[in-house]
Amino acid sequence: MNLAAEPVFRRITGWPPISKTKCAVFLVVLLLASSFFGCSKPQAEGAQEIWRFAIEETQGSVQDTYAKRFEQLIEERTDGEVDVVVYPYGTLGTSDHILEQLHNGTLDFAMSSPGHLGKFIPEVQVFLLHFLMSDDEAVNICALQKPEVRAFLDKLYLEKGLHFLSAISEGAMAWTTREAVRTPDDFDGMKFRVMTSPLLIAAYEAYGASPTPLPYSEVYSALQLRMIDGQVNPVFAIEEMSFYEVTDWLIFPNHAYFIATVAGSPKFFERLSPSRRELVEHVINQLQGEIETIQQRFNRKRLESIEERKPEMNVVRLDEAQRARFREAAAPMRKKFIELAGERGQQLLRTLRAAVTDCAARN
Repeated sequence: MNLAAEPVFRRITGWPPISKTKCAVFLVVLLLASSFFGCSKPQAEGAQEIWRFAIEETQGSVQDTYAKRFEQLIEERTDGEVDVVVYPYGTLGTSDHILEQLHNGTLDFAMSSPGHLGKFIPEVQVFLLHFLMSDDEAVNICALQKPEVRAFLDKLYLEKGLHFLSAISEGAMAWTTREAVRTPDDFDGMKFRVMTSPLLIAAYEAYGASPTPLPYSEVYSALQLRMIDGQVNPVFAIEEMSFYEVTDWLIFPNHAYFIATVAGSPKFFERLSPSRRELVEHVINQLQGEIETIQQRFNRKRLESIEERKPEMNVVRLDEAQRARFREAAAPMRKKFIELAGERGQQLLRTLRAAVTDCAARN
């Protein structure tokens, strides 16, 4: 990115400013990315197109499984004319770097979670609100696919130079901590890792914790070095990243689900032929059903793996009375969300709540 042009870019997109140092680092990342684009995977013989897909998680994760299945289906259905290249987390920098590259058209597809994307599209932080979604995962899956929810997200993403494709659940969030947590009082003074979201920071402050934003790749070492005392993620990620090794308690508050979104570059879609666009839509729709089954299996198997590898791990599921105390403490999050996201955020909140209610009534 041209440093002189950076202020203009920020005014146009509304994305937050970055320092010259960070911009220079980003340029280095882009240079590295260009080398990956050229050599990370041999192009299939006769391939005419290369589609680049970055994820926020490592190999073996839910997002990795999704992206590789996307790769398989696209390449099969184009008879090798399209070569999909998947970049795991860290290959192209942080989640913020991935978003920047998707916006610029350097990437064609990316997975993005509201915990990071919320800095650029404040309204999507609605998915971070605690005790908003149903306890029934099938209801949540239904709500995410409601046409009115998708239409709202389509508009928000397009305004920021992104093309919304899908929202998926990666499973219920769980806490891993050094000490037992059964009430908000137990969070008092705890250094707790969260994503870089003002709303999540406010949520864990309300619980009494000391929220500490950190990149995903730094969480294990921060726990090991006691820079933080706990973190929150779906079970599959806790096992995959070995967070359970450096904590003693695995706690299920059933307060939130990890929602990830799949987005594309509008510049990329403008270049696609109608038949290619239709192909992408069909594959995304097919994957919507597949990935829910996969993530549920992942989370179940990974929990079994944690319990087998570390039998002394304390696994706790909060009862309804305990959850009620956290629900009460989390109530101000709704007001904070509206302050951050404004009128449209409030509209999206109403739309999502109505979708959850409708899906619950139908199930």
